[in-house]
Amino acid sequence: MLAIADPNDLDNGPRTKSGVERMCAVTREVSGIDNLIRFVVSPSGEVIPDLKRKLPGRGLWVSLSHASVTDAVRRGVFAKSFKRDLNVSKTLADDADVLMVRGLTEALAMAAKAGQVVCGFAKVEAAIESRQAVAVIHATDGANDGIRKLNGKIEGVMRRNAADSADFPVVSVLSSDELDLALGRANVVHAALLAGPASKTFLARCQMLIRYRMTAGNKVSGATRNDTRDFT
Repeated sequence: MLAIADPNDLDNGPRTKSGVERMCAVTREVSGIDNLIRFVVSPSGEVIPDLKRKLPGRGLWVSLSHASVTDAVRRGVFAKSFKRDLNVSKTLADDADVLMVRGLTEALAMAAKAGQVVCGFAKVEAAIESRQAVAVIHATDGANDGIRKLNGKIEGVMRRNAADSADFPVVSVLSSDELDLALGRANVVHAALLAGPASKTFLARCQMLIRYRMTAGNKVSGATRNDTRDFT
């Protein structure tokens, strides 16, 4: 719905009873904060993404979309809304993407430390077959043959357990190098998430990144089946 509110005062309104909705400074539409990115101004006058919505200062909210952030930079929305000269990077939309990827790798590292990740084709296959896996991760640069075989295994398990068919995300948003960095090992192409709170955090951040990269044609960069559903 369209908002009747001052877009220059987004941290203070508009609010619902639960206080979880804000207005996008680009589209002027009100949405839940999970559908938006908060931006703040650093002491040096630099506009920075506040992905965790915890940084101090007045915030400006933009739809969770690379295209929307790009549009905000192009139209000078930040300077107009904050009513001051600012240092707004032309690559702000890409910078936000980089921060999301960093947060995603950190979340995967935490899941691994909590014992909620297994790696390697054979271990992932076994986790799928035993129904211990709650999600599968493929490297974006992984070989098609291995991806096809594991996805076939998933489909077979889902057919045998129809009640679970809507509850198994398969995601591909991190490269092998990024998976290596997160998991502290070399040549990671496939991984499986096991049940636990750290895995839920990873999937929530994964969903955020996927939605951010979604194009106007509703296609998702680097994503596979079941990626845009609510992972949490």
